Amino acid sequence: MCGIVGAVAQRNVVPILIEGLRKLEYRGYDSAGIAIMNGQMSRVRAVGRVAELEHRAKEARADAPTGIAHTRWATHGGVTENNAHPHISNGEGIEVSVVHNGIIENHEVLRARLKAQGYAFQSDTDTEVIAHLVHSLVASGKTLMQAVQQAVRELHGAYAIAAISKTEPNTVVGSRRGSPLLLGVGNAGSGQGENFLASDTSALLQVTRYVAYLEEGDVVEIRLDGYSIVDAEGNPAERPIVESQLSADAIELGNYDHFMQKEIFEQPGALANTLEMVANASSLSSGLFGADAEAIFARTRQILILACGTSWHAGSVAKYWLESIAGIPTSVEIASEYRYRESVALPGTLVLTISQSGETADTIAALQYAQGLGLRDTLTICNVPESALIRQSKLRFLTRAGPEIGVASTKAFTTQLASLFVLTLVLAKQRNRLAPAREKELIEQLRHLPAALNRVLECEPAVRHWARRFAVKQHALFLGRGVHFPIAQEGALKLKEITYIHAEAYAAGELKHGPLALVDREMPVVVVAPNDALIEKLKSNLQEVRARGGELFVFADRDTHIEPADGLNVINLIDHAGPLSPILHVVPLQLLAYHAALARGTDVDKPRNLAKSVTVE
Repeated sequence: MCGIVGAVAQRNVVPILIEGLRKLEYRGYDSAGIAIMNGQMSRVRAVGRVAELEHRAKEARADAPTGIAHTRWATHGGVTENNAHPHISNGEGIEVSVVHNGIIENHEVLRARLKAQGYAFQSDTDTEVIAHLVHSLVASGKTLMQAVQQAVRELHGAYAIAAISKTEPNTVVGSRRGSPLLLGVGNAGSGQGENFLASDTSALLQVTRYVAYLEEGDVVEIRLDGYSIVDAEGNPAERPIVESQLSADAIELGNYDHFMQKEIFEQPGALANTLEMVANASSLSSGLFGADAEAIFARTRQILILACGTSWHAGSVAKYWLESIAGIPTSVEIASEYRYRESVALPGTLVLTISQSGETADTIAALQYAQGLGLRDTLTICNVPESALIRQSKLRFLTRAGPEIGVASTKAFTTQLASLFVLTLVLAKQRNRLAPAREKELIEQLRHLPAALNRVLECEPAVRHWARRFAVKQHALFLGRGVHFPIAQEGALKLKEITYIHAEAYAAGELKHGPLALVDREMPVVVVAPNDALIEKLKSNLQEVRARGGELFVFADRDTHIEPADGLNVINLIDHAGPLSPILHVVPLQLLAYHAALARGTDVDKPRNLAKSVTVE
């Protein structure tokens, strides 16, 4: 959520700031603004989209070599121009402007103190206290870098900030703790002439591919002639400059109407990239997860999975695999709940975190809580190589899905599932539960997975037809059994996220324990129906729905022999894919949500009230 861009250059940075914000729109926001220095400080803010901010900036003829910009997702205070960032503090001939991602937990205490010092507040935000706090320190004679260093020591909570001051017109200072911020080094990595800050690499591809990822507590100063970084203790620090491999084309729509549509159809390629090292190997190695993996896996007796949202559903699928194939007891915890209860830390526990961004605040905090309990063996499955979760874990596996712009996760989910299946096989092999012939067979199935997914995507026309009928509904029920129950949960989540249709998922065996009371002809019931060991029991559940007048929409394997009938709609996918079936069955559910959202006219890529990266609690 929220986005930051900062720039110092020998040219007008306003187009750079605006374009950077446009690339960060996917993160979710409700207002946007810029503050710039060109002899004097000026600010432009707008409620709504970046396009409105751009229009206002052009009207104001905004032009400056130094500036900061922000997209805000409202937390403290409503969606108003006064609450939009940047926030400015002025007085005594000094002006300071600040943008901020995150939440300052002690803002009320700081606000009371600053009010007592004579500062007047113009907004309801927690961010404005940072602007006044930094201003008070600059007014006392400190440089902007020194002021930010001292100010962040007083902040409790999560933050990424960027600040400019009239006293230093060609300087931007940033800092991060618990929320991402990176340095962009201009002019092919020399840093001479222009430098940048941003909360996401995608915002800077227009000006540089050379970036440095800041560590927790870092404070960075960017200038025309270079940059300086100090760590949380105030000591000079160096962070490696890396050339981003992110392609500008990867964050463009191309021939698609929406990013979600593009990302659904990118899944075969994303899976092929994720599984490249596996598909080209004759056998599996623990080294796929890091140099220490063999030793850590050898002492693993149980697994604790920590994740949120879609990633939690991926972990829930993995629990079935890890217990049935690898024989390892596995628990799956919602990260935002885990850290607030007293749990038992068992020796031999591998803590597995799953996240698309690697910056999910609740998952980071849950990992740190588990480490505080003495659970030091950690593994992260993630899509971003330099993210906080990756850096804080001993082992890692990158999903290589490429950037995912749509808020509703699609290719991140399927690549997470593929990665978790590889982990399952590696652990099963190390525990002597995977015979060589079976290993070879499953590697071949993984190699075939992208092709199988391409065949599943051929169901789109039939799903589009169903979606038109869904568009007029207000409620939907999703059913699955066994390892496909979390897939039903993911399908319900997708539908509610982007169509705003209320959807719930149940294990089909629970129908008679309550949900059946909801079933009538106005309640569509979506069923995930693979030809697995539970198919006959699932067919009985379908009859229970039909007997109550409910209309069924069944995604079935071709060999399940479920025939269409009155009140029973069936789309046959492919023959049963064995343990990899969940990866294939979730895709038509994604398509159903996407096309139902189109039919309802909702904003597919930017659903209301939601952000892509949840970087605060």
